[in-house]
Formats: sequence, C-alpha cells, structure tokens
Amino acid sequence: MNAHILLVDDDTDLLKLLSMRLTAAGYRVTTATTAEGALTRLAVELPQLVLSDVRLPDRDGLSLFGDIHARHPTLPVILLTAHGTIPDAVAATERGVFGYLTKPFDGKLLLAKIAQALSIATPGGQAGKNDDEWRAPIVSRSSLMAELLAEARLVAGTDASVLIRGDSGSGKELLAQAIHRASHRAQKPFVAVNCGAIPEQLLESELFGHIKGAFTGAVSNHRGLFQAADGGTLFLDEIGDMPLPLQVKLLRVLQERSVRPVGASQPVPIDVRVLSATHRDLEAAMAAGQFREDLYYRLNVVSLQLPNLAERREDIPLLANYFLTRLADKYQKQLNSFAPEALEALATAPWPGNVRQLYNVVEQVCALATAPLIPLSLVQRALRAAAVEVLSYAEARQRFELDYLVKLLKLTDGNVADAARLADRNRTEFYRLLQKHDLSPGMFRSTPGVAD
Repeated sequence: MNAHILLVDDDTDLLKLLSMRLTAAGYRVTTATTAEGALTRLAVELPQLVLSDVRLPDRDGLSLFGDIHARHPTLPVILLTAHGTIPDAVAATERGVFGYLTKPFDGKLLLAKIAQALSIATPGGQAGKNDDEWRAPIVSRSSLMAELLAEARLVAGTDASVLIRGDSGSGKELLAQAIHRASHRAQKPFVAVNCGAIPEQLLESELFGHIKGAFTGAVSNHRGLFQAADGGTLFLDEIGDMPLPLQVKLLRVLQERSVRPVGASQPVPIDVRVLSATHRDLEAAMAAGQFREDLYYRLNVVSLQLPNLAERREDIPLLANYFLTRLADKYQKQLNSFAPEALEALATAPWPGNVRQLYNVVEQVCALATAPLIPLSLVQRALRAAAVEVLSYAEARQRFELDYLVKLLKLTDGNVADAARLADRNRTEFYRLLQKHDLSPGMFRSTPGVAD
C-alpha cells in the first residue's frame, strides 16, 4: 500500500514490534519517542496517518494531537493507551481523534482501523502504490505543499466547488488538474478558461455557447465550454476578473445545473464540477461591489491556498533540476546540473513570479548554456535581481536578540526591572545583554532621569 505512517511511543520494544507489523502489512513507517520528536518528523515529511501513545515522556498524546490538528486538520490520528477509559475515548473522538484503542490491542483491529482511516483520508479508493499519480506533475517535498495536497486529495473525492487562491505563477491550474485526476470524473474532460483573457462580449458565448444567427457572425451552432466539460471539470481561472453581468448568469447555471446558449429558448442540462481560481482578494471585491456575494459562496465551498515559491524554498533546487532535465531535451543539449553556487543563487532569489518565473529563468540558462554544468554567471544574468538575505545562525540570533531587547525596553519605557521580569531573566544577566548590544535604558525613557 506504501502509505506513510508515523509511530509515536516511548516504549522502544513496542515501537519495534509495531514497526515490523505495519511494514509487513505494506506500510512505510517512521518513528518518534516523544511528542516534540513527532512534530519534528511532521515538519520533515507529512505522513498519511499518525499512530501515537497517549502517555509520552514530554507531554500527553491528546496535547500532541491538538498541535497536529491545528497544523494539519485533515491528518488522521489514532491514539493508543494502556490506561483507557470510556470517557477518555469519548473526549478524544469529540476533539477529532480518528480512533482510540486500549493496550493490549488486537493486531487485526488495529490494521482495520488504520485501513479505515486511510480510506477516508484518501477517498475514491485505498492508498495504493500508484496513489501519487494524480499529483505527479506537482514536484515538491515541502511540508506546506504536502498539507495542501492532502486537503486537495480529500476534496477531490467530492463534487464540492473549490476556490484555489494564490499569486500569479504559483501553479493554480496545475493543482486544479490534479484535483480532476484524483476525482471520479478523471476519465471525462478537463476544460480550462481564463476569465480575464477573453473580451466580455465573447466570454458569454465561450462559456454557454450560441445558436446559429444569435448575433452577427454566428454562422453555426457553437457548444460552449460548459457543454464541452459535461461529465468532467470546468476550471474558471481568474474568476475575480469576470464582469458582473456574467456573474449573474454563471450563478444561474450553477443553481439550475443547465446552460442556455446565446439566442436559444431552451436550457441544456449539464453535469459539471466547477473549480475556480484567483489571485485577487475576492472579499475586498465583494465589499467594493465588484463581485457577487451569492456567487462567491457558490464557488468557495472549499478554499485552498497555494503557498508562494518563497514560502517553499526547499522545493527550488528540486524544481530547478526537474525543469533542467525537461528543457535539456527540448533544446537537445547535454545539461547535467547547476553549479553549487548557481543553485544557491536560485534558492535565495525572491521569486515574485513564483514557479512560472523559475521555469523562465531555467529556460533562459538552458538556451544560453554551452557546458553541461550551469554556472553562477548565467543564473545571475537570468535573475537580474538581488538574492534575499540569508543569515547565519549566529547573525540571526544576534539580530533577534537586539530586536527583542528594543521591543521590551520600549514597552517598559526603559525600566530594566520590568523588562528583565518580562524576559524571565535576572537584572544582572539582562544588563549583560544590554551591554552586549550597546543599549542603554535611558534611550527608551520618555521621562529622562527616572530610576529603575
């Protein structure tokens, strides 16, 4: 099955036994012996399920579940305990814990509970060895993207409308295609339209179709994109740019599940799942009267937010090398990799244009490259922008300390006793910190000469 399970238990013998049992059942297993260790593991790689003991050395399993649920609300968690009671189980399930088993537990029951949790978390079938095919074009190892894709997979098993938010170039259409592939409509058409790229007078005909003679130039019947996507998925990109008159007509189509081509007297039934996307602030557009509130709630049943590329920098080397391989074939060049300093420049660039901009930069260097190893000079030429500042740990700590001390002294009007108390440090230690950063309490006193 290859689903990834994180085991959390301070009993190393039980951890080893459970790991062997789950590995034998076809799962991929990672382990942790503390709650903090589990959260570290989650930051490195998001599993499909967490199986945790309730009593852990640093804190209890319910507290760990609270942290997991706050960061990854769709990740199923099963708790194990040697001290289970019915009230504990009720309390755990009311908070959202998927399952609660008391030690010693039956191995078959545990496997059944895991299979049940995974089948719900990945609707439409068991998590199998081909489970990642639906998202294969989305290259990522970011925990932010892993969480987003888990939510996308969950909603793909329904017909709920999804509004995908994200900056230009962040991959909104790619995510929409992935949701379509993971849905029961995967064998039917996926049709995409950019609502901001088509003139208003043509957009209605493009979406809903027209009949012959409906207007000057309509020399034959034309099926609109809603009919072209019948049985499948229609992706309305940049929905925030749709003119208000068309928003009214789109709302009617979604309510009645039928379209009326321009010039026609009878509606045509349709069965279409609608996904939409925007980089605009639709809430602000509604407040300004530029976007209909009733249409917003029709489209925004589920909202997914794509992170910017700068928020998932761990993906930049992965994406850059992925694009390099593809573009080397396109340009029929022998291009192997980036020089280390070139890859560092890519990883630290600001990327206001997100993944689309990264692809463009890699394409530029591929077109100009004359050797298998891409040098820094080519990357710098393509970027034409300053890299973001990356501090060493010591520099970052120094900067944080300075900012923290300044804020405390501003808050306390330069009163060292109060500032030291808020920092949970004694006055002597606090004074040493001030001397280290060349700070004087008098700099922050609104009334000069007031003693601590």
